[in-house]
Amino acid sequence: MFITLLILYYAVINSIGFATMAIDKRKAIKHQWRIPEATLLLVAFLGGGIGSWIGMHTCHHKTHKWKFKIGVPFSIVLHIGAILYLMTYFK
Repeated sequence: MFITLLILYYAVINSIGFATMAIDKRKAIKHQWRIPEATLLLVAFLGGGIGSWIGMHTCHHKTHKWKFKIGVPFSIVLHIGAILYLMTYFK
């Protein structure tokens, strides 16, 4: 049950991570109100790092900003470490 909920959580949060990058890129092109960078990074650190990273590279968005070049991959490593810890703890 725990694993199922964890998989569901990561599926949803990574979908949100991808969507926020895509939406922000579209808004940037149209010169509209943007999603704050802090929000984009928060989504990544809440577990949406893989979706955010895929969104960054698919949409060519925020790929040159150091906060995102370092922060998003760091969030991925952080969550992989947390998952591995939980897998050994709940074994």
